[in-house]
Amino acid sequence: MSILTLLVLLAVLATIASLTLGITSMAHDGEVAHRNSAQWMVARVTFQAAAFLLILLALFV
Repeated sequence: MSILTLLVLLAVLATIASLTLGITSMAHDGEVAHRNSAQWMVARVTFQAAAFLLILLALFV
C-alpha cells in the first residue's frame, strides 16, 4: 500500500467521522450544539475536498 493510498483512506475516514459527529451534534438541543454541528460540517467539507484532491493526485501520478 502506497503512502498516497493511505492518505486517501485517512481522508475518507476523517470525512465519515466528521459527518457522524456533525449529525450527532445536530440531534442535541441548544445553540452550542448547533454551533458545533456547523463546525463539524465545515470540517467534513474540508476533509471531503482533501480526499477528492488526493484521489485526483493518485490518478495523475
